[in-house]
Amino acid sequence: MKPAVELYDTTLRDGAQGEGINFSAVDKLRIAERLDAFGIHLIEGGWPGSNPKDMEFFRQAARRRWRNAQIAAFSMTRRKGVPVEQDELMRLILEAKTPVVTIVGKTWLLHVTEVLRARPDENLAMIGDTIRYLKDHGKTVIYDAEHAFDGYTEEPEYALATWQAAEKAGADRIVLCDTNGGRLPKEIAAVTALAKSKLNCPIGIHTHNDCGFGVANAIAAIDAGATQVQGTINGYGERTGNCNLISVIPTLELKMGRRCLPPKSLSKLKELSEFVNEIANVRHDVRAPWVGQTAFAHKGGMHVHAIERVARSYEHINPEAVGNFRRVLVSDMSGRTNILLKARELGFKLAPDAPETREITAKVKELEHGGYEFEAAEASLALLIRGILDHNPELLFTVDDYHVSMRGNRKSSSNEATVKVRVGKEVHHEVAEGDGPVNALDGALRRALAKSFPQLKKVTLTDYKVRILDGVAGTAAKTRVLITSTDGKREWGTVGVSENIIEASLQALVDSMEFALLKK
Repeated sequence: MKPAVELYDTTLRDGAQGEGINFSAVDKLRIAERLDAFGIHLIEGGWPGSNPKDMEFFRQAARRRWRNAQIAAFSMTRRKGVPVEQDELMRLILEAKTPVVTIVGKTWLLHVTEVLRARPDENLAMIGDTIRYLKDHGKTVIYDAEHAFDGYTEEPEYALATWQAAEKAGADRIVLCDTNGGRLPKEIAAVTALAKSKLNCPIGIHTHNDCGFGVANAIAAIDAGATQVQGTINGYGERTGNCNLISVIPTLELKMGRRCLPPKSLSKLKELSEFVNEIANVRHDVRAPWVGQTAFAHKGGMHVHAIERVARSYEHINPEAVGNFRRVLVSDMSGRTNILLKARELGFKLAPDAPETREITAKVKELEHGGYEFEAAEASLALLIRGILDHNPELLFTVDDYHVSMRGNRKSSSNEATVKVRVGKEVHHEVAEGDGPVNALDGALRRALAKSFPQLKKVTLTDYKVRILDGVAGTAAKTRVLITSTDGKREWGTVGVSENIIEASLQALVDSMEFALLKK
């Protein structure tokens, strides 16, 4: 079935122009394959001839069978004063062997006369010649009207003439581009509606996020009649980025009833977002709409109490629809319902009116007032709950003593830690060196515990964060340390707080090791 809205992904071209984004040819193929499996209709692979990676991508893409997507190559209209059949750009675009070609051309008269230094009629000829040439070679041609909205605002008659020249030459779709990202949704809607009334071919929209309206402008254009939306996964792109398809897609499907994906694909949206972030080596945005870790996280006691009874009272969709899930956070703002739900999530059964439930709630509030934070330290919270429920069970181990020494100057330094650990009646005394004092302390603690608990050799630290809690206290301020650990199968967070950063780190390290040893 034909989709109500066609999805055109330009992560591999426009997205790759974003600061800090760099894809190899292999990266681009992996992303394209994932986009194809997800159900994206058109995947823009790059600009043939601009760099060796893009040409390698097109060579590899031509050998593959694509299930849902067509691969598009991107280029510009023929150069001024060069016959289209002699233009090197045309040769390269044909060598890419893609079924779809996207050509960008000038709409704004300012760009025609001042940037391109061409006559207005010559620009129209460049648009028409290029599209006709590519259509004669059997290509589906998408025409990207650069600066469409700026051009129409200043010189509406000329802007319209450029779009009509593209349509007359045989363009299969004309895409209106808010290239500078400076237009408001109402402006986008008005110009899109005008274009739809004047043109017979399908209209697309390509927006940038310079004012934070990339998604809103795309939605406004679709409301006004556009049937193709161009964007990137996670909003990658030059300057502040492009329209974020991860936000557009569920808005179309769930809010507007406009089908754009195969059945069951939408539930893989979060997975797709995180996959592309991983390939790009970009940290996941925890606050990303729809797919972020906090998108369906509830902290206020009143909110948590309400969603326990009626989930949609504080959630605009079912999180599972986009592959996300509900999270209940525990903090000094928590009510008893937060604790009950969080404990259940961690595997504990609490009775609402039990004295232990009240004690856990009070203890969490007390510790958070002192600087602890359990939102990202669920392992420390689990140990706290376990300790109260089991009425202070015997510890698997205790740290009797530790010492950390640091020596050096600005050019070099050495760090050493000594730890004495008691496991039952046995005492293990170990020394380790490290890249820093905490690394040395971690090494010594792990080495000492591994004598009794060899499974801890598999545990490694994946993240270490330090937060100064009271800046006005200067170097005497309290420090909060958050540590993320893994054993290769699961990941967990722990927390420590102290005026001494080494002591805070040790607290978090001890919790991490203790949690790793729990059987359930």
